[in-house]
Amino acid sequence: MVSRSYSNLMDLASGEAQSPSFTRLSRRIPRIMTVAGIISDSDDGYSSSSSSAAQRDRIIIVANQLPIKAHRKTDAGGGGGGWTFSWDEDSILLQLKDGLAPDEIDFIYVGCLKEDIHPNDQDEVSQILLESFKCVPTFLPPDLFSRYYHGFCKQQLWPLFHYMLPLSPDLGGRFNRSLWQAYVSVNKIFADRIMEVINPEEDFVWVHDYHLMVLPTFLRKRFNRVKLGFFLHSPFPSSEIYKTLPIREELLRAMLNSDLIGFHTFDYARHFLSCCSRMLGISYESKRGYIGLEYYGRTVSIKILPVGIHMGQLQSVLSLPETESKVAELINQFKGKTMLLGVDDMDIFKGISLKLLAMEQLLSQNPEKKGKVVLVQIANPARGKGKDVKEVQDETFLTVKRINEKFGEPGYDPIILIDKPLKFYERVAYYVVAECCLVTAVRDGMNLIPYEYIISRQGNEKLDKVLGLENSAPKKSMLVLSEFIGCSPSLSGAIRVNPWNIDVVAEAMDSAIIMAGPEKQLRHEKHYKYVSTHDVAYWARSFLQDLARTCKDHVRRRCWGIGFGLSFRVVALDPNFRKLAVEHIVSAYRRTTKRAILLDYDGTLMPQNSIDKKPSSKTLDIINTLSRDKNNMVFIVSGRRRDTLDEWFSSCERLGIAAEHGYFMRMKRDEEWETCVPAVECNWKQIAEPVMQLYTETTDGSVIEFKETAMGWCYEDADPDFGSCQAKELLDHLESVLANEPVTVKSGQNGVEVKPQGVSKGLVAKRLLTLMQEKGISPDFVLCIGDDRSDEDMFEVISSSIAGPTIAPRAEVFACTVGRKPSKAKYYLDDTVEIVRLMQGLASVADQMFV
Repeated sequence: MVSRSYSNLMDLASGEAQSPSFTRLSRRIPRIMTVAGIISDSDDGYSSSSSSAAQRDRIIIVANQLPIKAHRKTDAGGGGGGWTFSWDEDSILLQLKDGLAPDEIDFIYVGCLKEDIHPNDQDEVSQILLESFKCVPTFLPPDLFSRYYHGFCKQQLWPLFHYMLPLSPDLGGRFNRSLWQAYVSVNKIFADRIMEVINPEEDFVWVHDYHLMVLPTFLRKRFNRVKLGFFLHSPFPSSEIYKTLPIREELLRAMLNSDLIGFHTFDYARHFLSCCSRMLGISYESKRGYIGLEYYGRTVSIKILPVGIHMGQLQSVLSLPETESKVAELINQFKGKTMLLGVDDMDIFKGISLKLLAMEQLLSQNPEKKGKVVLVQIANPARGKGKDVKEVQDETFLTVKRINEKFGEPGYDPIILIDKPLKFYERVAYYVVAECCLVTAVRDGMNLIPYEYIISRQGNEKLDKVLGLENSAPKKSMLVLSEFIGCSPSLSGAIRVNPWNIDVVAEAMDSAIIMAGPEKQLRHEKHYKYVSTHDVAYWARSFLQDLARTCKDHVRRRCWGIGFGLSFRVVALDPNFRKLAVEHIVSAYRRTTKRAILLDYDGTLMPQNSIDKKPSSKTLDIINTLSRDKNNMVFIVSGRRRDTLDEWFSSCERLGIAAEHGYFMRMKRDEEWETCVPAVECNWKQIAEPVMQLYTETTDGSVIEFKETAMGWCYEDADPDFGSCQAKELLDHLESVLANEPVTVKSGQNGVEVKPQGVSKGLVAKRLLTLMQEKGISPDFVLCIGDDRSDEDMFEVISSSIAGPTIAPRAEVFACTVGRKPSKAKYYLDDTVEIVRLMQGLASVADQMFV
């Protein structure tokens, strides 16, 4: 059932319905309608006369903010000419271009400006940004922006993704439907702006961060084959936290409308995959190093790669004269002292107060360090606003004041708090001088401060002279990092700490100060090698290459959309895979005289989630009607026990039954059961049963299914993650202990099964066709319907027999699966209701023909 949380938001958002390189495509930016009646021919801004421009790929980068700085001219009299624009060199969206040969690729940016633009100026500003910067600004009414960004993004999504639950109104973040509607509305506006510039068959679209999590649904709804990547720059919480979100499924399904989803760390990706499994029932597979989710025939790939820094920009700042002067000033200021450095935004998750308390603990436990160690804390302005930000600021100022009063002395403050914005070169100068960088965030998506610190400590020849180092002197750096930030797994030489444990953080600070020089050098070399090779260019190049690889099969798939609102998704299937029309098969049934009908039971004639598995009287009537026609050979092919099937279908005299996936088989009710493979001893059960019993006892909700010739372990009612994990372990365990037995061990839907070798439903189909041939009957109508992996063997046999002697030439053959999913069948029906309706139609025809 579609969640009430916003199934009808498409009223706001209704729309139509090898290692790849990025130098193939030939396009220019299409004309863009900025406002009604004003069309911009963007040729002038893009060297339309250049023939080389005709050989460019195009990537549309979409984010909440454009990488643009806007400045109002003080003498402006109004109009777009009253604004000047420049690139924001610190924006990662701009920096990622450097790894992708911008002379061979067109980049289009879609996003908001940081400054409010008056509606009267928006038309001309749009024109300027498009022509001069290839940027498409998204203008939002101030009230809508506030509810979207400061409301839903910063007060609901951001705290929850950082593991903060709204347990009381004072903590904020309680779900607010009007804010959610604003969030969806803004995502729809972004989609509309992208529509104005996209070439859907060719362009790549890369969406960034949690501000635009439902945007993929709007884009996929408009263009089913859009090449779409999404990268989440924040943490993704564990399923226990995430499932408290009322619109949890809508966000998951929206993300799954991307082709590639990127995360900084495996933990974030693992949490996302766990949520997909627990809330949507979708499991992932890892193939040759790539993680993928099968979602309605589409493969959604998962990318795990932390972002890096822009090496060129940082190295150029290190070479500035201003940086050298600032470094010299800081060396003089902290002469004779060891400087520890913290650089954080002033928000509740950066753990600034914990760091200050650790500094207090360090000085308390090591009185000799008083006057010798200084912590410089650079506090950048918070990106959000609200009560929590004010509380963090007040706590920080009070803590700094108390510690300085406690340990300070004339000419010495143990903590120096810098709460004003610093220029980048000033911050870099602090990096250069600091002996250790401390990042004690209690939760953070990535945090590139440690990366910047490492590169800054590497320095250059001029800075070496300022620092009094020889040119060949090895460099040193030390990092104390929280375990809860995204960059921590990448920097294995750092001292990792639990920021909540003040004693441990203080000990780590002390260790960083007193650690031997050679050890510091080794750690620095290891970090520098990683950071310098895994920069922002490497990250962008790797992501877009994987996106192109994931999208390469788009043109070969037949796609269509299903679902309403934010439950919309695209089904992508083989072009030859189509829905089985009742009229088509009924017509074929009338024209033919010798028919073979093979039907799976569970999941085909009977819904999987049905509690009472016995066939209804309606089902029995249908089967009896079809099987009493002597021209029909009707078979139920099931994995169930033969005594169960015998009891359920006792009223069906002419029905053939294959039990336990084809091990047992009989042609009619009154005939004896026979085996499709040579009879085998089942002594192996004495080995398998204790193993399965062990896993049953340790996996709550799992059961053992006993059959005459097979055994199954089912975890359908267990925790899906734990059950899946246990199933993998059980599979390995059983394969090991049964290696010398004549059985096969296979994993299936929610379980593991052990059965005799050579037994499959495909064997039943082959045996039936062979028996009919031996009787001189070559069927000219074959219908085979099933729903799961075991039925694929039947489909394969039926399909391969079309050109063989067991089926009549020009026979009508229908291999049909349940649900639109990858299959060896050429037809599908949506569910068991449609299956029964189809069979009822055939039964009606059979009744008429029998009379």
